[in-house]
Amino acid sequence: MTKEEFPSADDGWSGGGCPASAFARRSFLQGATAGLAGAAGGIAVGGGTTLAAPVAEAKRTQSRVIPFHGVHQAGILTPPQQDGIFLSCDVTAADRAELTELFRTLTARARFLTAGGRPPKVPPTSTPSDNGILGPAVVPDGLTLTVGVGASLFDDRYGLSARKPVQLVTMTPFRHDDLDPALSQGDLLIQICADHRDTTVHALIDILTHTASAMKLRWRIDGQRNPERPVGVRRDWFGFKDGISNPDTTDPAQMDQWVWAQPKSGEPAWATRGTYHVVRIVHFHIEAWQKVPVAQQERIFGRRKASGAPMYAVGENATDLLDPIYTNDPQGLITPLNSHIRLANPQTPQTAPTSTILRRSYDYDRSPNPPELDMGHAFVCYQKELNTYIAMQTRLEDEALVPFITPKGGGYFFALPGVRDEKDYYARGLVT
Repeated sequence: MTKEEFPSADDGWSGGGCPASAFARRSFLQGATAGLAGAAGGIAVGGGTTLAAPVAEAKRTQSRVIPFHGVHQAGILTPPQQDGIFLSCDVTAADRAELTELFRTLTARARFLTAGGRPPKVPPTSTPSDNGILGPAVVPDGLTLTVGVGASLFDDRYGLSARKPVQLVTMTPFRHDDLDPALSQGDLLIQICADHRDTTVHALIDILTHTASAMKLRWRIDGQRNPERPVGVRRDWFGFKDGISNPDTTDPAQMDQWVWAQPKSGEPAWATRGTYHVVRIVHFHIEAWQKVPVAQQERIFGRRKASGAPMYAVGENATDLLDPIYTNDPQGLITPLNSHIRLANPQTPQTAPTSTILRRSYDYDRSPNPPELDMGHAFVCYQKELNTYIAMQTRLEDEALVPFITPKGGGYFFALPGVRDEKDYYARGLVT
């Protein structure tokens, strides 16, 4: 066999690793059968397998752009995307200047990834400028990156102690918690959410690659948002609708009241328009839960399982928009006093200031983890005051759900104000 001089990439080398011209010759010899199969909607290959016609690959899901710049960060009021990664990191920057550069780098990467586009072109023999998971061009795919800072960032390393948000503390265990130090706390939290899994993984790898010199991964939890079945809001791994009770994210007055840090509120000036961000990794004891009769499950949660409606609504098709009413049930005969939703919001004057948070949770599955499934809830919420969440969670220490859940990790963070324009960057008001 004589030597053959193969063409370069620019001369028509196919993506599959063989010369396009050689493929064309082989395709010509296969001739009629391939042509007939292609006309029928596929291309026949050896063994009777049929491949989809090239035209099918052209039908791609439309990719949406969620604006990056704004007074607030995206990913908080944004309707939750399908896939989420919560990435906690320890900062290794040597000084304030390197910390500032880290925030600038995070901003640049987030700005590019959320907008999409083609990564810088580099020679084939050089380190690639992109991991290629999304193909030659990065699609935005509804991506948001939300950055928060933990209490540990305000130690003596960077001279920021006087600028710490007033209620920001390290998460300490509640009565029934079993917090794993390897799955808790962190200097920075980066919440990555998008419409598809490959987009969040692409962003995860990109961020870690570009920031390796200034921060390192501490822990991460990956989650998904289940579809709405049959209607209303999604269900968690216990089969109950989750996140029914939320303030109206389209109402600026409600968001100012319950979510966003306000000017002259006692918080440092740089924190205005940020918010306290809680992540709790809650393990579900699925096997034990499956043995509980549905009627008892409903009394534990305080809602109907099929519909998500309050306990007084007995129809399977009752709407989950109905409000629980406790004034006519002071003894908890309809909705038990220690049910999950009643302790979260008892609807009393005393608990009203600590009963409203913005939930934006995801479900995780890290199985297999013998001897039981490792499935649960990445509980995520935002609130103007961290003490709102702490008071609510303290009430829940006595809830009937306690035997079926074990919080394993997470942390408290302060989600930074938004990046306002091309000249701005994450945490500029904090570090300058």
